[in-house]
Amino acid sequence: MKEIAYEYSYVRVSTIEQSEARQVEALRVHQIDKWFREKVSGKDTNRPQLQAMLEFAREGDTIYIHDFSRLARSTSDLLKLVETLQAKNIRLVSNKENIDTHTPTGKLMLTMIAAINEFERMNLLERQREGIAIAKRKGIYKVRKPVAILPEEWQAAYSDYRTRKISKVQMAKRLGISRTTLDKLLKNMEEKSHG
Repeated sequence: MKEIAYEYSYVRVSTIEQSEARQVEALRVHQIDKWFREKVSGKDTNRPQLQAMLEFAREGDTIYIHDFSRLARSTSDLLKLVETLQAKNIRLVSNKENIDTHTPTGKLMLTMIAAINEFERMNLLERQREGIAIAKRKGIYKVRKPVAILPEEWQAAYSDYRTRKISKVQMAKRLGISRTTLDKLLKNMEEKSHG
């Protein structure tokens, strides 16, 4: 017997002062079974309601959003999210962009968005290489120094992380470093312990 498909909606505003009424009103045209709402900046990667919705949704379900900017803070983030949903066979529909990921037109639009994103990424890398080459010729190129962390602070945070008292996100915040830097440091530690 086929499971019943459900329809969800994700609504996000950036600040406490902003109202979600405009998004909610626009999404009422759909038969929404469950609403996921939060007031958090798009730059913030910690969005509990978005994570809850992604964990809650099952194959065949549909997620409605007012526009892509509510869901992701960059094109690459959006594409990763869409890829995750497609792997679970969850349909994503955006009102403003009029894109449905389960239609041929929607798939074509996502392919174009992915191509533009890759083009922008390659252009950025090319500009970085050109900038580094010019800086080296002028003798002003400086290699970024590795992040220095106080051993006591690192050991305490690392211990809490290893015993699952804190997550990677919490550990990075506690140490005042990015997740990327933390991942590199953790990888180095693992390599040293196995080496």
